[in-house]
Amino acid sequence: MNPRTPWQALTRPRFPLGPWPWRAAAYLATGALLGGAVCAVFVLLGLFSLLLVGLPPLLLSGLALGGIERRRLRLVDLDPAPDPHRVPAAPGLAAWLRLRAGEQATWRELAYALLLATVLWPLDLLAVAVGIGLPVLLLGAPVQLAVDGQEAKVVKAYLVTSYPEAFAAALLGAVLLVALAYPLAAVAGARAALVRALLTPRESGQQGAIGAVIASRARLVDAFEAERRRIERDLHDGAQQRLVALTMTLGLARLDAPPGGPLADQLAKAHAEAGQVLTELRELIHGIHPQVLADYGLGPALADAADRSAVPVATDVELPRLPEAVESAGYFAGCEALANIGKHSGASRASITARHTGGVLRIDVEDDGRGAADPAGGTGLTGLADRIAVLDGTLTIMSPPGGPTLLRVEIPCPALSERSASSSPRTASSSGRG
Repeated sequence: MNPRTPWQALTRPRFPLGPWPWRAAAYLATGALLGGAVCAVFVLLGLFSLLLVGLPPLLLSGLALGGIERRRLRLVDLDPAPDPHRVPAAPGLAAWLRLRAGEQATWRELAYALLLATVLWPLDLLAVAVGIGLPVLLLGAPVQLAVDGQEAKVVKAYLVTSYPEAFAAALLGAVLLVALAYPLAAVAGARAALVRALLTPRESGQQGAIGAVIASRARLVDAFEAERRRIERDLHDGAQQRLVALTMTLGLARLDAPPGGPLADQLAKAHAEAGQVLTELRELIHGIHPQVLADYGLGPALADAADRSAVPVATDVELPRLPEAVESAGYFAGCEALANIGKHSGASRASITARHTGGVLRIDVEDDGRGAADPAGGTGLTGLADRIAVLDGTLTIMSPPGGPTLLRVEIPCPALSERSASSSPRTASSSGRG
């Protein structure tokens, strides 16, 4: 197996002839240059911080440095260095700053930046000077003697006056270049290990990927809801209008047909069938995304669903406007629960309670039916639980044999406004019957 780090490469017999000594030297040399620049920036920001102008950039400077160091780590560590930061749940600079200020990774990166600016870059510079600079200067002794003519001072310490002495110094430089490659690679490996410990995720190494999955999932939910509303609009403005026109045309044709004849009977059947299709299409449109949900929010939409239920339903709903995806999931959870009550429970009455407290939407649907509700029984509860789980919500069913049955939906979400979306009289405690 090929080595992945300088420490692994040190055990290989052909280490001096491979690329790892040069990778280690490049890593330490760029670290010294980067550290010197960071030190200068810190001094500048420190002066501006006296006026409180440079304090925010000083605190966040570790973020930029952390990204650079994770990329630079590829010189001596071939394993991926994931980003430890999470993806903000909301767009905007304020949300990004709040998230970054609360992450441990941000402060570890700042601590590393301070360490690099004060301690690490001088050590990197010293390692490069000893491991590369000293042997190179010794190797250049013959060239210095040729340039100077009669004598040359090698490494500012040894006076060389003849070519045999110069070539002896060059030979010593070649030996040192090979010998010092080992400690140089060991130092680079230690620096890389420090960077990985401080600037990559400490636990699973997948926090950055998880954040990307969460953001992608949220985008998929929003896209799904947008597509649902587009289909509802197209059906309402297109197919429904054509069916209305067809129904009117068939009605006019019935008036023109001779009464009592076969043509009149066929037209009557076609007219009735078109009317039934129009009714079903309207129900389908209402089920895709009801207008009351889009216009007034989840509270009135749940009250409207209770009014259309086959079982009397008491509603106690007090909700602000919530994110569209949450309102849609809550509405269809309530509708699915009421549909199951009407079809399977044998209940004589039911109730819906909905509140938004502590940043969590909670919907309770209870009935006095026979109980023993089983999500595996094909009642749609499994798909409903999956839909709620996409929003980090939970679906809980308590349904002992003999009843009662309680279905509880909990979805964490922020309120979009403090104005209650349940100001309609129907959202107060009431009862409806379809």
